[in-house]
Amino acid sequence: MTVGAQADVSVVIPCYRCSATIGRALASVATQSLLPAEVILVEDCSGDDTLSTLHTLQREYPSGWIEVISLPENRGPGEARNEGWDRAKQPYIAFLDADDTWHRDKIKIQYGWMSKHPKYALTGHKRARRDNQINVPMRLQKVKGDFVPISTLRLLWSNCFPTSSVMLRRDLSARFAVGKYHCEDYLLWLTIASANKCMARCDLPLAFMHKAPFGEDGLSSQIWKMQKGQLETYGWVRKNGCISVSHFLLLYAWSWVCFLRRIIIARVLS
Repeated sequence: MTVGAQADVSVVIPCYRCSATIGRALASVATQSLLPAEVILVEDCSGDDTLSTLHTLQREYPSGWIEVISLPENRGPGEARNEGWDRAKQPYIAFLDADDTWHRDKIKIQYGWMSKHPKYALTGHKRARRDNQINVPMRLQKVKGDFVPISTLRLLWSNCFPTSSVMLRRDLSARFAVGKYHCEDYLLWLTIASANKCMARCDLPLAFMHKAPFGEDGLSSQIWKMQKGQLETYGWVRKNGCISVSHFLLLYAWSWVCFLRRIIIARVLS
């Protein structure tokens, strides 16, 4: 890792029983063509060797670049991200899950665009499936790579911001909901959008997941809990007057259609 120019970005990674994958995730941050200024690893009371793994990794990188926070009790990924967010020193926050990785130009492209378009509070991009390698070259020129505005209506119909793709302004007052373990990210994006904050998305696949989205280990395998989390999110949006009753009912029905599709995919993969 060569320390040169750095972006005004704090990377926040919630860590829960992730000893097998956090090294890979961190390596994808350390090999960025434009390094973030700091990385914050939030250990969410895993009860295994995760914390010692994080401290070992911390010593492998330049002093002061990685901060390790240890929570006294398990609070879930949303609250772990809140903790890192509150401790961050940079004007932009980028989230990465411990079992995902980034393309080496992710920070350069996304931070570069946001720094030139300060009215945008949140941006994201596509996420692709990949094997366990992280240093395989990937050509990006096949996709134009423009960031396009995302409306609240567009976001209601589909969560187009995978958490590991999101970069947002640190000064936003909204946070991940306390006690919510599923779709907590989607609720936050909708909360920010409902406050009339500008959002944009790029079609470049700058983040990678290393497992199937449904049917394997991890939170994404808990399809029913995810469905309940999404319905609760729509209920919150309706309760706060962001959508009409008819719109809520349409979203509710569409959510069940998507749920059945996920069930079918999971069964095919199993």
